[in-house]
This record gives sequence, structure tokens and C-alpha cells, in this order.
Amino acid sequence: MKSLYLGLICLLFVLACKSEKKEPVLVEDQKELTIAEKIANAHGFENWKNVTEVKFTFKVDRDTIKGKGRSWVWKPKEDKVKMTAGETTVEYIRSQMDSTHMRTDRGFINDKYWLLVPFQLVWDTSATISEPKKAESPIHKEQLDMITILYANEGGYTPGDAYDIYYDDNYMIKEWVFRKGNSEEPSLSNTFENYKDFNGIKIAIDHKKDEGHWNLNFADVSITLE
Repeated sequence: MKSLYLGLICLLFVLACKSEKKEPVLVEDQKELTIAEKIANAHGFENWKNVTEVKFTFKVDRDTIKGKGRSWVWKPKEDKVKMTAGETTVEYIRSQMDSTHMRTDRGFINDKYWLLVPFQLVWDTSATISEPKKAESPIHKEQLDMITILYANEGGYTPGDAYDIYYDDNYMIKEWVFRKGNSEEPSLSNTFENYKDFNGIKIAIDHKKDEGHWNLNFADVSITLE
């Protein structure tokens, strides 16, 4: 009798096990990052979503002459911009600006581009980005990876311009070449150096030419996270 009970229990246990349904295992497809995304992430793009305020002063020093520059306070979540240059201060909301703000905004777009070019690669979705290739950098003559970002012929403040961006194995930008109107000859070549970390966002403070004592640089940089 005991063996009969034991057999019934085993049979019920086997049937119960067979009746259990296994939950399907969900496997997330990990999308391959683009080169633009890899470069942006190497410079801390994952932290940008938390940025509430960016402050910086854009300067150009030539030989012994130190540029006074223009200072910016940008609140990206509110789309607010404040510029101070000498005795002049201009404040505006980019989505609501009128013709009186165009000149200031042109300066803002230029200076912000220099500051955050790794992020512009992701933000500027209307531009086209080439496949990467190995190339000799124009200033330090290093073998680096290079991509070209080309802007459309219409729209924006500088339509049709191209930038050749040289980056290392860690996807950090080391040099670039600006080619106005996508001309074959470089309009300007600069280094990206003296990287500083501002709350996880890495910014090249100095951009030097190959010849002469010329340095486009940033001072008073601060990035505030929420």
C-alpha cells in the first residue's frame, strides 16, 4: 500500500513538472553604436541629459595678446542664453528670438560648437558623416582615425561647411580641419588638447594652430547637473 501511495505521489509530481510553463527569456537587441555616438560617449554624452547650466568664456589668444573673449551662460533645458562681452549683455530664449538676437546667436552657435563638437556629431542629424578611415593628422602627423562631417548647402549659419575630425583609439578627438564650403584646401587646422572633466563631461580647453602663438581656448568653464 505504501508503495502504491509513493507511486501516485511520484506520478503527480512528474505531471505537475510537465504542466509548468517556462517564461520566455527576453533578450534585448543591443544596437550597434555609430561612430558619432562612440565619440560623443567617450566625451561624456551620457551625462548631458542631466545638465541644467553651462558657463564658459570663449577666447582667442594671439602671441602676447590675450583675448578678452565673450562669456556665455546657457540653460539648455530652458533654451535660455546670456552673453556678456565687455559692457554688453544680451539675454534671449532661442525658440523666441527675433532679428535683434541673430548676431549674438550666431556667436553662440560658433562658440558652443567649439566647446561641444563631440556632441554636435549626434545633435546635428541633418549633416552627413563619412565612414571612418586612417589618416595622418595635419599638425602632429599621427596616424589616427578620421571622419568627415558635412553640412547641407541650405540652412544654418554656415551651410555647406565640412570638418575632418581626427580621433584616437579611445574615440577622443585630437585634431580637426575646418573646410569652408567643403573646399579641398583646409581653412583652419587645430589641436584638441588639455582636456578637463566637468561633472563627467570632457572638454578640450585649448585648440592650437601649427604655426605661431595662436590658441583658441576656454576659461571659467562650469557645468551644472540636476
